[in-house]
Amino acid sequence: MPKVSAKRQITLPISGCDALGINPGDDVEILRYGNQFNIIKKEQGSAAGILKGLKANKGVSDEESRQGHFG
Repeated sequence: MPKVSAKRQITLPISGCDALGINPGDDVEILRYGNQFNIIKKEQGSAAGILKGLKANKGVSDEESRQGHFG
């Protein structure tokens, strides 16, 4: 069973990494749902085209679009 190191690092089991195709140097994303973490391998190009077809609202400035989001 993996343990958390003093630096909060966890070693993933080789069998799990093999099953998910995770290799040393791969980027992963860690998402929290309640009391569990999910590790997802990031795939290059997986978001390609996700914004295709969306049109900018030119009536809203960059400053207005950030209002209430970061402060």
